Amino acid sequence: MQRQILTSSIAIALGAFGLWHGEARAQSGQQAAGAIEEIIVTARRREESLQDVPGTVTALSSETLERAGVQRADDFISLTPGVSMVDAAEVGDTQVNIRGINGARDAENSFAFILDGVLYTNPAAFNREYTNLRQIEVFKGPQGAIYGRNAAAGAIIVTTTTPGNERESNATLSVAGDSTYLAKASFSGPLIEDELYFRLSADWRDSDGYYRNQFQDGAAIVDTYEGWNVHGRLVWEASDTLTIDSKVRVGSVNASSITFNSTFALPVFAAGLNNPQAYQDVNDFDFQFDANIVSDNDQDAFEFSTKIDQQLDGMSLTGWFLYSDIENDLMSDGTSAAFGFYNSDPMCQQTVAELTGYPLLPPQFIGNSPVGVIFDPVNGSFLGAYTPTTCDGIQEQLRNQKDLSVELRLASDTDARLQWMIGAYYLDIDRQVGVSLNRDSGALPIRGLFQPEPGPNSTASLVHDQFDSEVFALFGQLQYDVTDTVELALALRYDNEKRKVSSLVPFDARQSFIDLNFDGVFNDPVNPALSSLINPDGIIPDQSETFSELQPKLSARWDVTESTSIFGSYGVGFKAGGFNNSGSAATVNIFINGFINCGNPLGICFADQLGVTLPVISDEYDKETSDAFELGFNSVVAGGQLRLSGAAYYTEVTDMQFFEFFVGTFGLLRVVSNIDKVEITGLELAADWAPTENWRFYAGANWLDSEIKQSTTRPDTVGNEAPYTPEYTINLAADMNYPITDSLNLIARADARFVGKTWFHTVQEGQRPTIFMPLFELGFGPGAGGLGIAEYDVARRDEFAIVDLRVGIGGDNWSVTGFVTNLTDEHYLEEVIPAPEFGGNFDHPGAERRYGVEFSIRY
Repeated sequence: MQRQILTSSIAIALGAFGLWHGEARAQSGQQAAGAIEEIIVTARRREESLQDVPGTVTALSSETLERAGVQRADDFISLTPGVSMVDAAEVGDTQVNIRGINGARDAENSFAFILDGVLYTNPAAFNREYTNLRQIEVFKGPQGAIYGRNAAAGAIIVTTTTPGNERESNATLSVAGDSTYLAKASFSGPLIEDELYFRLSADWRDSDGYYRNQFQDGAAIVDTYEGWNVHGRLVWEASDTLTIDSKVRVGSVNASSITFNSTFALPVFAAGLNNPQAYQDVNDFDFQFDANIVSDNDQDAFEFSTKIDQQLDGMSLTGWFLYSDIENDLMSDGTSAAFGFYNSDPMCQQTVAELTGYPLLPPQFIGNSPVGVIFDPVNGSFLGAYTPTTCDGIQEQLRNQKDLSVELRLASDTDARLQWMIGAYYLDIDRQVGVSLNRDSGALPIRGLFQPEPGPNSTASLVHDQFDSEVFALFGQLQYDVTDTVELALALRYDNEKRKVSSLVPFDARQSFIDLNFDGVFNDPVNPALSSLINPDGIIPDQSETFSELQPKLSARWDVTESTSIFGSYGVGFKAGGFNNSGSAATVNIFINGFINCGNPLGICFADQLGVTLPVISDEYDKETSDAFELGFNSVVAGGQLRLSGAAYYTEVTDMQFFEFFVGTFGLLRVVSNIDKVEITGLELAADWAPTENWRFYAGANWLDSEIKQSTTRPDTVGNEAPYTPEYTINLAADMNYPITDSLNLIARADARFVGKTWFHTVQEGQRPTIFMPLFELGFGPGAGGLGIAEYDVARRDEFAIVDLRVGIGGDNWSVTGFVTNLTDEHYLEEVIPAPEFGGNFDHPGAERRYGVEFSIRY
């Protein structure tokens, strides 16, 4: 079906292109009444017309951003073809995919994020409330030569309005369903006329969320959100040639986290026991939230930056400094009931007895005992994750990052044929990451990543590390006008990044829930890497590694006519490698690979029987590099009423970084692995048409084909598609601003977004061994292990379409707008996280329909 949608859309677009091109020739270049304004962008770090950029840039003006109701990152990502975003587990965990290259959870973004000329490196900095927006540019394809590390997929450049001599103020109040409120206000003007200007702004958002907790009497505790920010900006025009721009942000978020349900992918089990829900298509799943723990996600942010622009004789000197400190932690229900290592805990036994018969979503059920039904068919239970019992435990996660960065660059500032730029960059990152599984005592939990025994929330499993990075970079650019119609450009950057990891897990801490040494004595370390079986010294040593890359970008542009240009480019992208939490490899090797294959009590090699290689996980992951080629065009025709663009591209990614999620008798584990080689081929088309002064239409489509060519981590996934990559995205928009009277306008905008089928893991089809195979063999008897075979063909997200509508009236300095998001109440999935060796998935629902009204004033 997605092929039909794509084919139809491209056919319509191409037909329209031909029709409009004919109109353009008929008008002989005359300017039409509804002409589209020229867009000036800074994608290549200097101001130039969008028409002159040798690459694909989606530029959203302040008018478009306001009429589309853009407030947060997901709002403008949804307006951009070829770009998708997942915002699921927590507020600081946002993954953006640009043309098939995705930011791996627990690694770093795959795009450069530039806000008012300053590069932000903290992944948690992107998902924020945006105010006073002037323009957003999404520059697609590797931009490492221009922006350096992590710009492998592209760059997102956000520009806000600059305060000046005019006193300006604006305020917005929005009220919507699910007790959702948004308030924003801003005030700016001169402190010293013609010299010193300021802006103060603040925002506050609060929502009960879309979903409710059935176990806790329908309480709004599943996906709540409350957050606020205060911004200050001071612009000092110290002289005619020197400007100093300083900004500060203080913000805080208190929200829910881990809004997931678990589903199973066990077809043999489902057929053999006549339980179809044990093998369920994730798209047909009805969510039900029953967690007994009220999840919580806290984020505190402080950012300060200063940018200096000095005009010299024929040159400009630009420098900036950024300090960012974002602390992020969460607590939620755990995933451990399925594996039973809290079965002997009195509180686990008590809550199961009290909740016997509680209607969990099948195939789950609560019997009289927490022991798995495979070992106790009469009284046992079948428990997944996030149940109302205390047997899940409590998961806590910590991700705190402080970073300091400085950049200095010198650029030509003349009209000469040769334009140049040189610069240097420095970055220092101080990051802590921790994940723990703690006991659930049934009472209000005590917060804390590590809690020693015999406390009520004592820690059973812990990874906690200090990550330090130091980056040095040198870069330069040359742009040369060979003729009046031909430009050649070369950009080159060298990044050198030293990374270090130190374990913060107390080596002498003990827990009594997991038998790491398999000796029947439950008094083992809280981290498997400290197990005496593999680490007699009981010490986790520090590790360090240096990653470097030379990143060139070559481009050429030919102005075929005054209104049409074609371009070609080649670029290299780079993301440094790094370290997983210490003990990751030991955890997977002991509790996943060893248990499934030969290391279980039966000595049966289940993976070998299926001919499947188990995952190869390391405590270190490699750097990611990409080589990308693009050929495209930009054109403004029909008397300036129509802007057309298109591009074909090919990208080869080496050691693509990818997030893996493991659960088992050890608790839970998040790691980054590498996919050796991925090839991506794509096509993008866009049209922006203003037939009159009152109407504007937009259409954009991106289709891509991706294939895993080589994978050492999971060799049997070769031939599968790249994870987190929709097969296509299509954007359609219609915008109207129609005068009712001399002082009153009717304003309306409709946006439609079509997203193709999406895999979220490299494991996609074929049989997989799981940790249930030895468990079923032990519980049901010889030959029953086959009941634990998994197949993940049911884990692909279906295609879906979202329609948003805004209609309002406005005067010179006010507007009232009614809006509805997800007009058709499309049910879709935000994310699916397969855990292949678990035999199931963790699924996050998408947003539901929501109505609201927005009031805005400005002076």
